[in-house]
Amino acid sequence: MARISLVGKNDRKIYHIAKGLYRTIISGKETAGSYAVIEMVVPPGGGPGPHAHPDIEEVFYVAVGEVDFYTEDGMQQAKAGDTIRIPTGGAVHAFKNTSESDATLICTVFPAGLDDMFAEINASDPSAVKEIGEKYGNQFFPADFFGR
Repeated sequence: MARISLVGKNDRKIYHIAKGLYRTIISGKETAGSYAVIEMVVPPGGGPGPHAHPDIEEVFYVAVGEVDFYTEDGMQQAKAGDTIRIPTGGAVHAFKNTSESDATLICTVFPAGLDDMFAEINASDPSAVKEIGEKYGNQFFPADFFGR
C-alpha cells in the first residue's frame, strides 16, 4: 500500500547552487524517477545562466518574491503566485532574481534527475559544474545568449 509522507520545511539537505540554496523536497528515488520537487531560494543577483535540457520539463511556481525569466521569446517577470512552464524539447532559458530580496521557487521536474545533478554539483569542485551538468543532459550557452 502506498504511504503518505510529510516533508517538513527544515527536512532534507540544502545544496549551494547558482548562488542560491536548493533543497530537494521529493527526490526521484521516491517517485521511481518520474518527477522531483526542488525548493530554490534565490538571493538578489542569483540564478542560473542560459541553459537547456531537451529531455526534461520544468514547472516553476514562484512562492515568494519575483524573478526575471529569460527565453528566446524575451523576458517575463514572474511574481509570487505565478507559474512558469519550460516544456521538454530544449527551450533555452535562464532566470535571475533582480529584486532586493530573496525569491523562493518550487520547481517540479519531469522526469527526475536534476535533483541528483544538484547533489553532485554541491559536492564537487565548482569548476566541474559544466561537466556534471552535461552528464545529466544539460546544454549551456554563453551568458550573453539573450543579448543582455
